[in-house]
Amino acid sequence: MARKSSEKGRYHHGDLRDALVAAADEILLEAGVEAFSLREAARRASVSPAAPAHHFGSVAGLLTEVAIRGFEELTRFLQEGEKQGGADPYQRLRGQGMGYVRFALAHPGRFNLMFRKDRLEADNPKLRAAGGAAYAELERVMRDNLGPKTSPESVALAAQGAWALVHGFAHLALDGKFGAAKGGAGAAVDEVLPKILALYLPKALNDAVTIDVKPGA
Repeated sequence: MARKSSEKGRYHHGDLRDALVAAADEILLEAGVEAFSLREAARRASVSPAAPAHHFGSVAGLLTEVAIRGFEELTRFLQEGEKQGGADPYQRLRGQGMGYVRFALAHPGRFNLMFRKDRLEADNPKLRAAGGAAYAELERVMRDNLGPKTSPESVALAAQGAWALVHGFAHLALDGKFGAAKGGAGAAVDEVLPKILALYLPKALNDAVTIDVKPGA
């Protein structure tokens, strides 16, 4: 009882949730999702072992909250990258690609968790909404690039291809594949990624995707 009372004295409801999320972030960054446990999160947040389950229900519940916040932060990185592109639709799309990889490098623990459906509450409405909002940013700018006459199916395919490109680049950067380059992963984002995007996301992309794609093809 004394432990519970002290927890109530030190934390408001939202503060305790934030403290547990922060503890989860630390574990994910240091040891990865496979080493995650509610007990360790509680220890780092200096609360009782029962506190995480009380607020999040389960391991998946706490990790889902971390993933939700990750997608929300990813959306902000995409929006910031788009702003840097100015009025040109292609530059805005390229800026989003840069923003995606910068998010991964800034928050590697969250990034590696966010797409692990086996560790999350995959049907959680807030998680689905947060992930959908991030993807909608990419699809919207891709639509601006391809023009109003491009079919929704073609826009979706192009957006998925762009997503696959930057997602793969992000994982390679996190795995240290660009470590030999001067400046490491951060320099690779600034120097290598723009050149790759120029190859795979040219303005001529319009010609490649204007053929309508039938659903299910």
